[in-house]
Amino acid sequence: MRIGMALNYSGGFKETVAELADYEKAGLDIVFVAEAYSFDAVSQLGYIAARTERLQIASGILPIYSRTPALLAMTAAGLDYVSDGRFTLGIGSSGPQVIEGFHGVPYTAPLGRTREVIEICRKVWRRERLQYAGKHYTLPLEGGTGLGKPLKLINHPVRERVPIVIAAIGPKNVQLAAELAEGWEPIFFVPEKAGDVWGASLAAGRERRDPALGELDVIAQAMLAIGDDTGDMLELGRSMAALYIGGMGAKGKNFYNDLARRYGYEKEAERIQDLYLEGRKKEAEALVPMELLERMSLVGSEGHVRERLAALREAGVTTLNVVPMGRTHEERVKLIEKIRDLAS
Repeated sequence: MRIGMALNYSGGFKETVAELADYEKAGLDIVFVAEAYSFDAVSQLGYIAARTERLQIASGILPIYSRTPALLAMTAAGLDYVSDGRFTLGIGSSGPQVIEGFHGVPYTAPLGRTREVIEICRKVWRRERLQYAGKHYTLPLEGGTGLGKPLKLINHPVRERVPIVIAAIGPKNVQLAAELAEGWEPIFFVPEKAGDVWGASLAAGRERRDPALGELDVIAQAMLAIGDDTGDMLELGRSMAALYIGGMGAKGKNFYNDLARRYGYEKEAERIQDLYLEGRKKEAEALVPMELLERMSLVGSEGHVRERLAALREAGVTTLNVVPMGRTHEERVKLIEKIRDLAS
C-alpha cells in the first residue's frame, strides 16, 4: 500500500510544508491538498512541489464546476511540470451548497460533466487540437463571436496522461471512476461493507475499463493512532462524521447521509441529520455509531491496526490516506513510519 496524508495546516501552511520533509523521510508517498471554499489548492500544491523532492502531490479535490475543463488540464499539466511528474489530478463534483452557493454555477449533470472533463483533459495532454462536441461542453464554442479556434496546448507536458482520481460515493459515479480514472477515493470507507455498497458499481466500471489505465488505485481515508493508550482518540472523529452525515446538504440531498443509510445506519443517519440541521450539533455528534468510527479508522493497538489493514487489503485498498493523530510533530512522524512498516 502507498501511504498518503491529507495536508492539515491549521497551525500555519508554511510551517506544515516545512515539516513535510520529515514525513517524506519517514516513508510518506503522497500528500493530498483539499479545496473547498478556503484558499485554492493549486497555489499550495505549487509551493509543496518546490519544497519536496520525492513526495507525490495530489489535489483532493478540485471541483469540476469551478474551472473549465481546459483550465483543469492546463493546471494539471503545469503542476506536473513544476513537480517533475509527481502530480495527480483529484477531481469531484462537490455539492450544490458549495457550487451554487460559493461559485454561483448551476449544479447540473455531475456524471456527464465528469466524463467530458476527463475526455477533454486527456485530449489537451496529448496536445491534440481541441475540438470536442459533448452534451455539456462544445469546443470551440458555438455561437459567441464565432472567432473561436481549435487550439492545442503550447507546451509539451511531462506526461501525456496525468493520473486522475475521482472522489465518489454514489453508485453511478463510482462506476464512472472504475471505468475512466486511474484512481477512486471514497469517503468513510468501511471495508466490511464496501463490497455490498460498491461492488456491483466497481465491477460494471471495470468491465468497460481500458487496460491501458492499469489497475484502479483505491484510496481509503482513515484516522491513525497506534498504541495501547489511544483511549478516546476515536471520539475525535465524531465532529467530522456528524458534519458530513448531518450538515453537508439538505433533507433528501445529502450524499454522505445516503452512504450512512446504505451502510445500515438508517435510523441514526436520519436523527443525526435532524439534530444537525436544527443546530444541535453536539447531540448529533453523540449519535454517530461507535462501530462506524471504529471500522473506518486505524485506531488502537498494533495488533488491532494490523487486522484493520488486512481488512482494507481484502477490500482492495491500495493507498491509505491517513490522518496521524499524534500530539506533536514528532509523534505524527513516528506514526507514518509505523504505518509504513505495517503496510509494507
